[in-house]
Amino acid sequence: MNIEDVVRQNLDNTIHMSLGTSRDNMPWVCEVHFAYDDSLNIYWRSLKSRRHSEDIAINPNVAGNIVKQHALDEYPLGVYFEGTAELLEAGEEQNKAFGLLRDRVHASDTAIEDAAKDDGHKFYKITVKNWYVFGKLDDNGGQKHRLEWNGGRSV
Repeated sequence: MNIEDVVRQNLDNTIHMSLGTSRDNMPWVCEVHFAYDDSLNIYWRSLKSRRHSEDIAINPNVAGNIVKQHALDEYPLGVYFEGTAELLEAGEEQNKAFGLLRDRVHASDTAIEDAAKDDGHKFYKITVKNWYVFGKLDDNGGQKHRLEWNGGRSV
């Protein structure tokens, strides 16, 4: 069993994630549509005025999960992560995020122009430090498996 393969397969098969942020010891969770690159960095768009965006501006440490809905009789399988989030400025990395989001979640062709507006949807990136998979991956039942991640490769 290769945990990285399980993570990648679940990212491929799920379009939204739960994103957890925190500010002043107060947690917050929201749902966003996401894309990712080969190094398993996560990208999404959001307004700077959203609570999770405001939290990230103060505290970039985030966590989240990517869980495909399952029926009552199915065993759940979830992918979880910890990392740091950042607002992307105009340039190469923002253009990369745009291409990934356009291809995956059909972001508008005008998303770059929108990001340039003060009140437009901005591009964000999470650099993941740890991935976790929880579920029944073998005959041992539900277990938590950790994949330490460092800039696009397992450690």
